[in-house]
Amino acid sequence: MINKFISGGQTGAERAALDVAINLGISHGGWISKGRITEKGPLPVKYRLLEMPTDSYPQSAEQNVIDSDGTLIIARGKFTGGTDYIRRMTLKHKKQLLGIDLAQTRLYEAASLIASWIKMRRIEILNVAGPRASEDQQIYSDVITILEHAIQILKAEEQRLDTRLKQPETVAAAVARLVVELSLRDKTIIANMDGADLGNLLFSLGISIRNSFLYPRNEKLLESCRLVSKDKYLHWDQASAVIIKELWKRLKNSHKLRVVK
Repeated sequence: MINKFISGGQTGAERAALDVAINLGISHGGWISKGRITEKGPLPVKYRLLEMPTDSYPQSAEQNVIDSDGTLIIARGKFTGGTDYIRRMTLKHKKQLLGIDLAQTRLYEAASLIASWIKMRRIEILNVAGPRASEDQQIYSDVITILEHAIQILKAEEQRLDTRLKQPETVAAAVARLVVELSLRDKTIIANMDGADLGNLLFSLGISIRNSFLYPRNEKLLESCRLVSKDKYLHWDQASAVIIKELWKRLKNSHKLRVVK
């Protein structure tokens, strides 16, 4: 679980990460160039970043990579400029790296991917990078939404482990658990999806279902998925899709947005 966010403190994605940390009571820090320079003046003192002895942005960016367990880059489209430099430094120092392209990834999918990556790679100190506000006016609010939701997902998973919740043994029980655990935003998004697009959830929600409900070997839930799908040869990796489809059917009745004329 994340215990510290760090960044270079620039406007946009980097500042959003620091604000999420402050708002959620998570430790924050990082390195900033001498004079605490940002594109909108000196970084406010409430942000507990350390000054480098030089005003070189590349040096502070590289030091943040070195001091973290992994770097998360959130941008829209191809990584360029300072964002791409941080990507290259992460590879240079052989640190964990996850890049999110918001031109191809929805916000809730990005949050799920980030949460899974943090858990899988055991990231405790996370360096966050991305474009400045002048380069992408929407990036600050998008990164706030994504990181807050990713932390919610991680906390929910920790709570499940702490309370040692029993794995559901039927598709109905799995759906009921998801209805309780998913945020209102996620339930509304799923309810309003086209059935043909449900496959897009397999690499986010589907992975979470597999890891939490089916693995290591929940034979009873797998058998229930086979009964619901009427496929007696249904494989473990296909079971998540059955649960997602039944969840979608239920949410359509309770969370689908309707046009009032």
